[in-house]
Amino acid sequence: MGNQDQPIKIVSDNRKARFLYEILETYEAGIELVGTEVKSIRAGKVNLADGYALIRNGEAWLLNVHISPYQASSQYFNHEPRRSRKLLLHRKQINQLIGQIEQKGLTLVPLKMYLKGSLVKVSLGLARGKKLHDKRETLKRRQDDRDISRAMKRY
Repeated sequence: MGNQDQPIKIVSDNRKARFLYEILETYEAGIELVGTEVKSIRAGKVNLADGYALIRNGEAWLLNVHISPYQASSQYFNHEPRRSRKLLLHRKQINQLIGQIEQKGLTLVPLKMYLKGSLVKVSLGLARGKKLHDKRETLKRRQDDRDISRAMKRY
């Protein structure tokens, strides 16, 4: 059984990221978790909204992503909701990202967290921040597309 035929279940989607950033490239990364985090993720208790990724000392880290404490476990064994979590990427990918981030001033943002079979994966986007006029343009384009589809339905 290969990686391609495993069912994918999206747990959390960072829709705000596509509005705030222009996504240039996407990467799939594994994530190092503790047991209670996996249980919370399976229950869908994840918030990617303020999250971002950094590369520090040749390792990729996911910061500021909130995974709620697991309710069925005692607080003693539970995890810290906003702790830094290590991302699992190939060395070649990390080196490529270091170059992109440092030279072009790009950022890494989490786009989706999903279950691929029994594994938790994060989709990372190499992104450039949008300026205010770009955001307005996106809203205008979205509104125009809505208007066109409404007009097409009438006829």
